Amino acid sequence: MLTRLSIRNIVLIEALDLDFAGGLGVLTGETGAGKSILLDALGLVLGNRADGGLLRAGENRASVTASFGFAALPAPVAALLDDAEVVLEPGEPLILKRQLRADGSKAFINDQPVGVALLRELGGHLVELHGQHDDRGLVNPRGHRALLDRYARSDAAGVEAAWRVWRAAEDALAGARARVAQAAADRDLLLAHLAELTALAPEAGEEEQLAEARATMQKGERLSGDLAELQHLWAGSDSALASLRAAARRLDRIAAEHPLLAEALASLDRAVIEAGEAEDRIARAAEALAHDPAALDRIETRLFDLRAAARKHGCRVDDLPGCMLAMRAGLDAIENGEAEIAGLEQAARVAGHDYRARAGALSAVRAEAAARLDKAVAGELAPLKLDTARFRTAIVRLPEERWGPAGMDAAEFLIATNPGADFAPLARIASGGELSRFILALKVALAEEGGAATVIFDEIDRGVGGAVASAIGERLARLAGGGQLLAVTHSPQVAARGQQHYVIAKSNEGTVTRTSVVLLDSAGRQEEIARMLSGAEITAEARAQADRLLEGV
Repeated sequence: MLTRLSIRNIVLIEALDLDFAGGLGVLTGETGAGKSILLDALGLVLGNRADGGLLRAGENRASVTASFGFAALPAPVAALLDDAEVVLEPGEPLILKRQLRADGSKAFINDQPVGVALLRELGGHLVELHGQHDDRGLVNPRGHRALLDRYARSDAAGVEAAWRVWRAAEDALAGARARVAQAAADRDLLLAHLAELTALAPEAGEEEQLAEARATMQKGERLSGDLAELQHLWAGSDSALASLRAAARRLDRIAAEHPLLAEALASLDRAVIEAGEAEDRIARAAEALAHDPAALDRIETRLFDLRAAARKHGCRVDDLPGCMLAMRAGLDAIENGEAEIAGLEQAARVAGHDYRARAGALSAVRAEAAARLDKAVAGELAPLKLDTARFRTAIVRLPEERWGPAGMDAAEFLIATNPGADFAPLARIASGGELSRFILALKVALAEEGGAATVIFDEIDRGVGGAVASAIGERLARLAGGGQLLAVTHSPQVAARGQQHYVIAKSNEGTVTRTSVVLLDSAGRQEEIARMLSGAEITAEARAQADRLLEGV
């Protein structure tokens, strides 16, 4: 609930700090004292559009801060704060702040900068403001169906769960059909591509092996002349190696004649051995680098075919075997798709039947609850001087394309204020005072749980008095019993019901006009209610009547 409201430099309010408690709080004061300024300031911190005209004359900035306290944060509020990454410690108040300047405004939650849109979202869960310009809460038809469901204690959650299961089943079926249809459209192309690749028979690592073989052959082609010349130099009876061997044989016959000859023979033998190894290596190199034009042509053709296939399928050559597997899987999916679709169709039928059954039952529950709600609201209208008015909960079956997690129906609260008049939405009612009393009747009938923590009625008693004002005060007090309700009122009967009573006053000091708000004590309450009863001059009779009103509650 709202625990504190601090206002700085808003229109006629220079500085104001108000503390609030639970139960029914009333705000009174003479016409023009500034009650609307107070509500405008509250609306500003709850995300209403910033207006530079709210700045106090001569000031360049203003601010409004509202503090809310909860035993436990309402679930919608906690969800919004969590999405905005605003963390509240247990027991910590929720503090909304709006700073206003002539060129714009800034918003904060517990000193953390946030968007104004978040304040407005939170505001709908924190405060219901009912008055002439109400566009939230019970006036907004977007929330009527949920209110009716809470009143009916319906299984709306079960319908929502069934809807999600049905939609998931339909989405899975649509996805499978799309995949099979696409695969079927591509069947001939898949078969042709797979036949090409099967004939090509690519192997992983083949490109690298072929590229190496081609490079080797190309090198052999380039070195073939040198290798042939080397082999010629090493081969035959007149080659260098043959000469070395002949020299070694001759030297072998005389090596024993002198040690140096023996050493020379050993050196020559080593040279013959090294030369023989060189000859062998040259021969093997020539064999490895053998240039076969036909083989080179085959290798280059194979490489071209593999790389062309890779470009065609948008992959690497080494990925072609995997591409073939994917094509085979696609063809298998076509063959298996019909069986999969049949299973998904059955699942979608079952889920759709379950949703229709649950949503149909919800429609019946709504219709029964709507009749009870209409009767309950009708019973509240006469005491609130709305005895010629009529209330109806309109339930409309939606076309199937508009069914959703909330079921098959739309629901809206309609009223007719005069005999013979057509029913119309709440927001179109002509009188702001009538609208507030209609909303009061509706809230009493709904005995709503889970609404905003703070409810404010702005001049709900406009144009009524006596027994009607007493009936309004009694109902406001009853509604406030479970939370916090603030009422701006001109009725002494309503004011007497308040557990806290604030008076709004305007004062002039030279050319400066100020609005102030004061929490009254018992004596102050008696005096204020007497003023409301008597007008400009407070009489003893008015004070006595005020005492009787206060004692009567």
